[in-house]
Amino acid sequence: MTIDVKLPAALASECGGARHLDVDAPPGATLADVLDQIAAAHPRLGRRLRDEAGKLRRYVNIYIGDDESRRLQGLDTPVDGKDIQILPSIAGG
Repeated sequence: MTIDVKLPAALASECGGARHLDVDAPPGATLADVLDQIAAAHPRLGRRLRDEAGKLRRYVNIYIGDDESRRLQGLDTPVDGKDIQILPSIAGG
């Protein structure tokens, strides 16, 4: 199945300006599997999403369908063919 991964403009520069990435995911694929494929194709983007230990960076929010991944099973969340949206946290006041 193909997963549509939507990226904000702030991260598009890390993958040649693309705002959408199509990732082929086998049945039962998790968010970690999708991020592994993204990191293999776009290493700079992969480093912006996960730290050296492979954990999701705290300022990155990833939605699987309509649900934020941290409120599900984190990187172990099955993607089940749902679209993914990556959003960096915005701070300020």
